[in-house]
Amino acid sequence: MYPVDLSGKKGIILGVANDHSIAWAMASILSQAGARLALTYQGDRLKERVTRLAGTLDGALVLPCDATDDQQIADLFDQVGDAFGDISFMVHSIAYANREDLTRPFSETGREGFRIALEISAYSLLPLVRHSAKLMTQGGSVVTMTFQASQRVFPGYNVMGTAKAALEHEVRQLAAEYGDRNIRVNAISAGPVDTLSARGIQGFTDMKRQHAKTAPLQRNIKVEEVAKTALFLCSDLSSGITGSIIHVDAGYHIMAV
Repeated sequence: MYPVDLSGKKGIILGVANDHSIAWAMASILSQAGARLALTYQGDRLKERVTRLAGTLDGALVLPCDATDDQQIADLFDQVGDAFGDISFMVHSIAYANREDLTRPFSETGREGFRIALEISAYSLLPLVRHSAKLMTQGGSVVTMTFQASQRVFPGYNVMGTAKAALEHEVRQLAAEYGDRNIRVNAISAGPVDTLSARGIQGFTDMKRQHAKTAPLQRNIKVEEVAKTALFLCSDLSSGITGSIIHVDAGYHIMAV
């Protein structure tokens, strides 16, 4: 048990893919703190995996949600509202780009590939926040995931860097829009960690090696460190923080060389 009590709090986590995903690490720590969770899955391929993981959490719901389908998003929040009544937080850990757009030169990104990456990785936050706000009757916290490629060039990250730049602007815009409802919107900018999606980034192993060499803490981060930051942002300990990008990268982002 962590020294943060979320007993009685409820929330939604989108993006759990397997037991190595950042979203699952967040779900685990938030559940340990006492929160009741709704986990989503995208498509039947992930349903069994997410259901199995949710079975290890106390009172967790498992619901479908394709973030490109407005009706599925609306249905998700209807079902969560019926089951929970209200929510205190929503974690958006969704990102996707076509594999070929992460391997070929950035200038060769096709129109459709660009649209897909931006729609899933960035636009999806907007309807999810809009629906979440209706259930955050006592205020709440929204947490999304970004990466330093939003501001710097990481070879192989390509259009995902563009999507993360858009996502970070949305964080600021939404924080300003929903602040008067006591709804906070922040992003965690994590250093490279081993996840299923990271395997699709060309040169990821070299990226990790350079990160550990350059970061002030002289190491890569652990997924648990990202999860603990999410716990902080979903709790009242971060009540004065909104519109921020919180770096969890062993200090890598402050280094010039």
